[in-house]
Amino acid sequence: MKGQNNQYPLNSVSKFFNAQFHFIQFLTYILILGFGITIGVIFSFYLKDCNFSLQFTQLSLSSFPRTPPLPPPTAKPEISNQSQPRTQIQAQTQIQTETQMETENSHVGLKEFLKPPPVVHDMDDEELLWRASMTAKIPDYPFDRVPKVAFMFLTRGPVFLAPLWEQFFKGHEGFYSIYVHSNPSYNGSRPESPVFKGRRIPSKEVEWGNVNMIEAERRLLANALVDISNQRFVLLSESCIPLFNFSTIYTYLMNSTQNYVMAFDDPSSVGRGRYSIQMLPEISLNQWRKGSQWFEMDRDLALEVVSDRKYFPVFQDYCKGSCYADEHYLPTYVSIKFWEGNSNRSLTWVDWSKGGPHPTKFLRSEITVKFLESLRDQKCEYNGDSINVCFLFARKFAPGSLSKLTKIAPMVMHF
Repeated sequence: MKGQNNQYPLNSVSKFFNAQFHFIQFLTYILILGFGITIGVIFSFYLKDCNFSLQFTQLSLSSFPRTPPLPPPTAKPEISNQSQPRTQIQAQTQIQTETQMETENSHVGLKEFLKPPPVVHDMDDEELLWRASMTAKIPDYPFDRVPKVAFMFLTRGPVFLAPLWEQFFKGHEGFYSIYVHSNPSYNGSRPESPVFKGRRIPSKEVEWGNVNMIEAERRLLANALVDISNQRFVLLSESCIPLFNFSTIYTYLMNSTQNYVMAFDDPSSVGRGRYSIQMLPEISLNQWRKGSQWFEMDRDLALEVVSDRKYFPVFQDYCKGSCYADEHYLPTYVSIKFWEGNSNRSLTWVDWSKGGPHPTKFLRSEITVKFLESLRDQKCEYNGDSINVCFLFARKFAPGSLSKLTKIAPMVMHF
């Protein structure tokens, strides 16, 4: 009896927990059912709202008038100008003209690409030298090209012998180019010869014996290199004259395989004595050369000169005072780098027989047929061989000699 009394409390506890467990299960079912009903109601309202929005959108679109599709383009019959209003005709003409101009401007052919820029430009020296240093890697030209000679005049002011040069150039247009580097202070007050008109390049101050004279020469070369047709480059002064007619000089230069930069080793005080040991290691005393300022070179060498970033800065820094850069830079540079293709002589005759810092200047009274013929008959030697035509140009002729030169030179030189 006592054992039964002990089991009763246990059964009571068990029934109590079972009832509690069933109650929790029932409550869980109620919660799940309520959650499901809530989700269903929300979802049904969402579908109804979407359906209403769609119907509203369709209703809104249907309220606008529909535009029928455009028919395919058909050829319009030609209408005479007389049947159109004048303003409409003018508008159509203007549109056609503008369309044609846009088409022409948008098409850049090889001819336009190769066309050199005007002599007057706004490039500074750094931009100009960079532009001039560009060259094609393919040596063959994909177009017909007439090679030209670039005549580069380094002057203080006007080319006062221009009328003589005008006779020289006459009838040979398309075979030459002209570039003039004059002092920026020159205002062009004297009337220009037609052949030199508009040929002055943007210039800077140049002092005799100063390194800025080489800067001017490089500036001339750079301007001439921009014209891809220029093949040979001649440096001249306002006191230079040609000794032969254009055809002879042109043929001589175009058939030449050499450059004409005078270069020799001068052991005297005006040669090696101008060398500075500060030029080491780029330039040694044994490499130091002297020569005439007046040169003639081909396009390959001209490209190297304007691109030189190694030797020219040395001259800018250390060739000062009694070191006249125009007598040493090109002779030294060409002898170091390009001596194999150089003749080591100049094509411009100059008389240094009287000594002094400047060559002889020839006045009007000294200009005779015999004198000019003697210059044409000058002989020189190269590699042991005698050369019949040694000089193509000569200097230094005074402005007063012009009238006599224009009178007798054409007969002697066969202009």
